[in-house]
Formats: sequence, structure tokens, C-alpha cells
Amino acid sequence: MTETAPVITVSNLIKQFGRFAALRGVSAEFSGGRLYAILGDNGAGKTTLLRTLAGLNQPSSGQVTILGASKFHDICQQVGYMAHPSLLYDEMSGMENLRYFARLYGITSSTRCAEVIRAVGLDPDLVRPVGQYSQGMRQRMSLARALLNDPRILLLDEPFSNVDLHSATEMVHLLAGIRDRGTTVFIVTHQASLLEGAADEFVWMESGKIIGRTKELKRPGGAR
Repeated sequence: MTETAPVITVSNLIKQFGRFAALRGVSAEFSGGRLYAILGDNGAGKTTLLRTLAGLNQPSSGQVTILGASKFHDICQQVGYMAHPSLLYDEMSGMENLRYFARLYGITSSTRCAEVIRAVGLDPDLVRPVGQYSQGMRQRMSLARALLNDPRILLLDEPFSNVDLHSATEMVHLLAGIRDRGTTVFIVTHQASLLEGAADEFVWMESGKIIGRTKELKRPGGAR
């Protein structure tokens, strides 16, 4: 299911950290129900763009409109975000972590927590503290947390980092299914080949700008 109207519009977005401009006049529209891979070298502005869409960075200038709202607070309940660090509480089990985050969304039932844990291929009955998880398990639990509120916009920063190929492929299938149900998915990754056949569009960034958008995994004006 693809929505025709843009669910996200970015207009002349600039983000500066001191004298350094991480985003330099980014303008783009993104349609609903699509999976976007955000690609580029280190320092291209990928994570800064994602964090700005997630309401974690305030633009230095320009505007971001998400689901028709220009204030992130108005739509924050409809956005899921997975940072590059897992941001989980090491002393808690996976289920305890999700129950805590669920309460922040007003979700009081444990059923949803167990549902998203199973969706990412983990066991909700595992009592081991998250601090004893492998890095791949931590990544999958972090993804489960981002899915808790059944978001319309899902923003993921390097979700496949330190995840074995089989598990990463399963995560891609899960994310493609979430997209097919109408969620708009953004994935910042250095493992773009995992998304061949799944991504609707590859968005290429360089020096704080979007330099092109392609249907196939081929850098604009350059080699694959």
C-alpha cells in the first residue's frame, strides 16, 4: 500500500554544528508506504538527516513536515526510531526493557511487547539481562523497541551492524513486510547490498546534500 501524497517534506534543510554544516540545503519529498535506503560515505549527513526527521536535531534553518505537521511533538507517537547504539538497559531482560518503553507510549499490555520480540526472532521468555546479549541480539531487540508503537514512520540507523547475514536477511524481510502494510521505512546503512530487491529507492548523500535518488543500487554518476 503506497500513499500518493508525501508523508515527509524537507525544505532547504540546514544543520550546523558550530562552523561545520552537516546538512547543506536538503530538499526532498518522501511518499508513504515505501522503503528508502539512505546511502553515502562517512560524514555525508545520513545520520544527521535521520536524527532531524526523528526530532532529535533541531534544524539550523529550513523546515521538516511529517504527516502534515511541522512540530515533531504533534506526531511523535507515530514515529519509531532505532539509533546506532542500542540504547537498552543492560541490567534488564529484553521483556523488561520493552515493558518500560511501552509505558512511555501508554501501552500497558505485555502482549504487544512479546509480539514485537517474536517478530524480530527473539524469545520474550528469555530472562538473561540484555547486557549478556550478543551484539546481533541487541540490534534485534533495539528494532523491537522501535516497532512497539506500530509507527507510520520507521527510522533506522545501521540496523544490520554486527548482525550475521542470516539474521540480517530475516530483518530485511520483516522490514519489507512492515513497508507492505503501509509504514514508511528509512534505513541508513553501509550494507546496502542487503536491501537490493527490498528498497523502493536508494537516496544518495554526499557532503550534506542529496546528490541523487535511484531505483537500483547504483551511485549517481559513478560506479556501483
